[in-house]
Amino acid sequence: MSENDGDEGVVFEIAIVLPKWGEIKGGDASDDITDCVEVLVAELRKKGLIVERVLGLQNEFVKLAAPMEILGKAAAELQIRKRTYIGMEFPFQWDEAEAFVRLPDGSLFSWCERFLCYKHLINGIVNNEKSVVLKFDSKEVDWKPGELLIRKLESIGIVKEVFPLNDEKKRKQLLRSWAMNWSDFTSQPIDDICSYYGIKIATYFAFLGMYTKWMFFPALLGLTVHLIDFGSFQLLVLPIFFICLISWAVLFFQFWKRKNSALSARLQIYCSVGVESEYKSLQTEQKTWDSPTELMKKQNTDRLKEKAFFQKEEWFGWLMRLRNDSFIILSIICLQLPFELAYAHLYEVLGSDLSKFFLTAVYLIAIQYFTRIGGKISVKLIKYEKNENLEYRANSLVYKVFGLYFMQSYIGIFYHALLHRNIKTLRQVLIQRLVIYEVIENLLENSIPYISYSFKKFRTVRNKRKREHESSRDKPHPIPRVEKDYLKHSYAASIGKEIEDGLFDDFLELVLQFGMIMMFACAFPLAFAFVVVSNLTEIRTDALKLLAMMRRPIPRSDATIGAWQNIFQFLIVMSICTNSALLVCLYDQEGNWSLSPGLAGILIMEHVLLFIKFGFSRLVPEEPAWVRAARMKEATEAEKMCCKQLLRSISGDEKIPRETKKND
Repeated sequence: MSENDGDEGVVFEIAIVLPKWGEIKGGDASDDITDCVEVLVAELRKKGLIVERVLGLQNEFVKLAAPMEILGKAAAELQIRKRTYIGMEFPFQWDEAEAFVRLPDGSLFSWCERFLCYKHLINGIVNNEKSVVLKFDSKEVDWKPGELLIRKLESIGIVKEVFPLNDEKKRKQLLRSWAMNWSDFTSQPIDDICSYYGIKIATYFAFLGMYTKWMFFPALLGLTVHLIDFGSFQLLVLPIFFICLISWAVLFFQFWKRKNSALSARLQIYCSVGVESEYKSLQTEQKTWDSPTELMKKQNTDRLKEKAFFQKEEWFGWLMRLRNDSFIILSIICLQLPFELAYAHLYEVLGSDLSKFFLTAVYLIAIQYFTRIGGKISVKLIKYEKNENLEYRANSLVYKVFGLYFMQSYIGIFYHALLHRNIKTLRQVLIQRLVIYEVIENLLENSIPYISYSFKKFRTVRNKRKREHESSRDKPHPIPRVEKDYLKHSYAASIGKEIEDGLFDDFLELVLQFGMIMMFACAFPLAFAFVVVSNLTEIRTDALKLLAMMRRPIPRSDATIGAWQNIFQFLIVMSICTNSALLVCLYDQEGNWSLSPGLAGILIMEHVLLFIKFGFSRLVPEEPAWVRAARMKEATEAEKMCCKQLLRSISGDEKIPRETKKND
């Protein structure tokens, strides 16, 4: 049994962080704050939760666990849809729990579903009686009727944070089978990852593993092109390499769609649907004694109202997104584009390596400032958009912020490649970005959370010693495991923390890497070999980062890579254009851009590759046959059940008017 477990094997999954007595605004230890904490603990226990209070060195923690019955009733209140043994999904009902499919480990609810239930139970504590006086730090605050207790305590500084706890038994098991398993570099326990972290993170690692496996082919091809001299056929090598590369990229993403579809079908028992629905219907009351003719008239009127409502919402939301996207695009063109071009020009003009170093240092600091401003503006703009749920808002943020990163990552390289046509400088920049940047980024990505955690831990122990006037010879008090989890970094995005989690930065790193190697493949074919080595280590370092250096993330139920899929497709189209221009630079040594037979062939090849890009997408089905058959079977069964239910309800509605007429 781990330290995170209770006396009877209960796993505590949520923690509430509270300040210790006497540490609110420098107040002395007193019983005033006890009232607040005791009220909170009492209300949590009334909800049926198992509560354990842990006194840490710097904070107090309230750990929460829930019996299966309490989670089941909360899931029924939330109307969480779960898969049944007949293959269909229905809103969960605790009385009919045996009809719903259990997970492979025997549990009834996934981590995502349990988190929703915990959130519902904690946020559901409302004052339904008279006003209660909450005391803290010699001050009094009224907990008025209808107010949420957690929100009230957060507003007055009693509740610092609510965060998920690690299950030490499962975490150590994943460390052995995933992060420390080097027997197969690309092998990953996707089902266990999904069970512990949720389907969104499992989808990311499934994509990263497949992407790394498929990368072996272009890496081998690039090594062949770089190392072997083909003699008189050397002029044909790069075009053939480029055609093979585009075909590989198109086929990879088509087969990824197939795998993602199969993965979603296999892992859908881990998914859950929350209380918020994407469908917004107009509520209309219908009397049971209306005649069928009147019901039909009302339904037609309601359809017209719903149509007008949806059209208004659709066009208004589209206009808001168009306005925000236009604002971001114009800002990039007017502000960031001149800055990026000025840096690229100065880098080309300066002759001293020391001057280039200082210029690059100033540039890196400046682009961080630009990116932060752009991210904050994007987050504010998204709040005014009509996005249906959190995933839609996250996708909108991804598109906007990627535009900023795309400009700062590639515009200087375009400048070297197309304007100055300096292939040597272009290769130097690519090597710096791919080798040096990747190494530094991975080191910082994994070392900063560890250093930050170690510093917080050291400061916590030191402050404890100062407060209690302990001698350095005394043995320090051990830090509880829950406090260790609290001191770790949260898995949050560098931009838009309230919308995106750490997957934003992980996907962004992959996208920028993919764009770098694809858009300038003809200038540096060896880059694919560097990427293979980098991604093989990325799988394990990302796993180690999640398991050892970060808090347990809040689960997300989206089963796709979202907006990143469209960004990858955009980069493939861009790579066709940029590599065609690079081939022109390589073969047109005179620089007159004349349409000689060779250059005309390159233009023809560009159009052929665009045809391959959009043609191959139709050759490989995006959905496996077994997934399509299972989906059609479920739809047919659902239609049969709905038809039976509708016929029964219609028959019952028609009996009421007849009986009413007889009585009249």
